Amino acid sequence: MRTLPFEYAVRNLGRSPLRLALSVGGSTLVVLLVLAAAGFTRGMQKAMRISGSPDTVMLIGSGSEESIERSEIPMRTSGIVAASVSGLRSRAGVDAVSPEIHLAMPLATEPDAPGRLAVIRGIQPEAWLVHDKTRVLAGRSPRTGHSELIAGRLAARSLGFDPPVSILGTTFILDNEPYEVVGLMAADGGVIEGEFWTALTDLQITAQRDSLSTVVLRMDEAELADLEAFAATRLDLELAAISETDYYAQLGAFYRPVRLLVMVTAVLIAIGGVTGGLNTMYAAFASRVREIGSLQTLGFSRTAILWSFIQESILASAVGALIACGIGLLVLDHFVIRFSMGVFGITIDAGVLSLGLAAGLFLGILGAAVPAWRCLRRPIPEALRAGE
Repeated sequence: MRTLPFEYAVRNLGRSPLRLALSVGGSTLVVLLVLAAAGFTRGMQKAMRISGSPDTVMLIGSGSEESIERSEIPMRTSGIVAASVSGLRSRAGVDAVSPEIHLAMPLATEPDAPGRLAVIRGIQPEAWLVHDKTRVLAGRSPRTGHSELIAGRLAARSLGFDPPVSILGTTFILDNEPYEVVGLMAADGGVIEGEFWTALTDLQITAQRDSLSTVVLRMDEAELADLEAFAATRLDLELAAISETDYYAQLGAFYRPVRLLVMVTAVLIAIGGVTGGLNTMYAAFASRVREIGSLQTLGFSRTAILWSFIQESILASAVGALIACGIGLLVLDHFVIRFSMGVFGITIDAGVLSLGLAAGLFLGILGAAVPAWRCLRRPIPEALRAGE
């Protein structure tokens, strides 16, 4: 089959700067939307997957297995479980048993200013032994009795501190009490990065709370069944034992409809963008009917002409897709999204970029094939008389 040279498609791109700008702009918007939706889903899934550890168990109030923030268990629980269950991880004589309080509270920069809701976790030093993926990037851990906070990297960015390290030294008002940020922490992208940690007793005093939200334990030789048996036998504590991986898997399943809604919305808007692109391309090709007829009289088949038009459309769409990928990496990557358990970052990785480029390729093929084929169906004499 005799084909048109590739240079022909390249030269045709510059024949109408307005049409080229519309094609590139439409492709950029559609691909950017695909990147945002896929990055949202990937970021939430990554945060849930990284946050769980198979050898970590959470003791939560019975009936509150789906939400730590609603859970309340007695303060003495941590000491009882450490003495009752053998085989827990221990370092230098310290058991990996972390009593914690999880609260969603507003943080304000001024006493009378409206605060922004943040997840506050009250901890003791044992928390660093249990959550071993968490590390201090700058500053230090909060001290007991000093009303201090250590901020997660994503939590700092969600409050407008970019780079996140600039949050160090900032004083927030937490329930009318001033708290100074003395550290910055990271947790490989897990939900902890969207939290603020403070000393357990300080948070108890500020929130006027005399109960825990959870006790998190790290197992060594012990098994989940041992903790489940402990929870079942201590009816006075009203506990439920759940592995950390199962907890975050349930939390991810709870937010699955949200991810589905985002994807469906993106698909519907993309369909609207493709439909508009088809109308634009059809109008562009309709004005070139005489050119199509002339190419056929020169001996080029309809398939060859269609392939040349598809090349032209793919080039414009590819430019738009590359622009969208650049914007995604610079603007969308790690863009902070808030949800009930804190925040997570939109993730633009290789898989998401591949999906965006594939969407741009599909848009280029479909955007040219349908309108061009409709124009090519006209008989040659009728095509040569077009525009007279």
